[in-house]
Amino acid sequence: MKVAIVAPGGLDPSGERRVIPALLWLIERLSREAEVHAFTLAPVESGGTYTLRGATVHAVGPHLARAASAIRAEHARGRFQVIHAFWATHPAYVALPLGGLLGAPVMVHIAGGELASLPDIDYGGVRTWRGRAAMRAVLRSASVVTGASRGIIESAARLGCRAVRVPLGVARDAWPPCPPRARDTSRPARLIHVASLNRVKDPFTLIRALRLVADRGTSFSLDVAGEDTLQGAVADAAHQAGLADCITFHGFRTQGELRPMVLAADVMVISSRHEAGPIAALEAAVSGVAVAGTAVGHLAEWAPHAAAVAPPGDAEALAHAIDGLLRDETRRLAIAGAAQEHSMSEDADFTASRVMGLYREMAAAR
Repeated sequence: MKVAIVAPGGLDPSGERRVIPALLWLIERLSREAEVHAFTLAPVESGGTYTLRGATVHAVGPHLARAASAIRAEHARGRFQVIHAFWATHPAYVALPLGGLLGAPVMVHIAGGELASLPDIDYGGVRTWRGRAAMRAVLRSASVVTGASRGIIESAARLGCRAVRVPLGVARDAWPPCPPRARDTSRPARLIHVASLNRVKDPFTLIRALRLVADRGTSFSLDVAGEDTLQGAVADAAHQAGLADCITFHGFRTQGELRPMVLAADVMVISSRHEAGPIAALEAAVSGVAVAGTAVGHLAEWAPHAAAVAPPGDAEALAHAIDGLLRDETRRLAIAGAAQEHSMSEDADFTASRVMGLYREMAAAR
């Protein structure tokens, strides 16, 4: 089988920076059973063709017409049985017309905020009636629509689309499972937050929540790993909250650099207002680390037995969720163990098997 995957980016030839790890793990596994050509729209990657994780990557850049031409040229060399748009925005805008033109079924994966609506921070693909109309058209035109979590599936249903839940699992070779570990109570609790610092991740609610945790007498340190897109505003907020000595901002970290930080943590904290996953929670769970955060994505699916959650934007409830795990070791270990079971049952091998099965069904139906 020959497959075209259209992605917004995340396929830098370095394999380390400017990558989407879950996408790398997926194409690596799909390439063992299929001839995979990935077309990346990221401007930083534009120009040339290279091999990455067994797939041929065509760095076509952000021009959709150029991407379409590259896919048609490769199709002429050997027919694509399936086209897979990774994101229901520009990748889908390329893939769907080509699917009709080339006679190939199209799968669309809802990977981010396409179906979110957060108008106060100007985020989400369905904030306006035009956005909702565009998303309905995309979802109805696809042969198969997938999403990582129950919340995404429910959002698609509200637009009249029956989507298939396909979580983007963690590769066990990159993140070998570790059993949950007892906390060393002789030192402050170690927390970790892995995400770009932006308005959707809502780090300001996290800072307010941690101030409340500190006020309750719980000592902790927090490692923050992720690109800062807010020009130091979060660090300023931490300083104003009197938490500057408790929080270390590490900036972007590669997967190899990130794993030891996660393994050293007692709890991963997540404050996002919207998530399809997030993959960081799955990485923590595989590593035996409990997660406390907002009720989004997989955390909403796992709660209460495998995650401690709070409503998005509620600092008081988030503080309660975090502090509750730090004060109850039996519950923290139980939550870590239950989350690990979830993440290992739906790992990267599971994802690839599920996607490959859908590819075969689509090709057979066409």
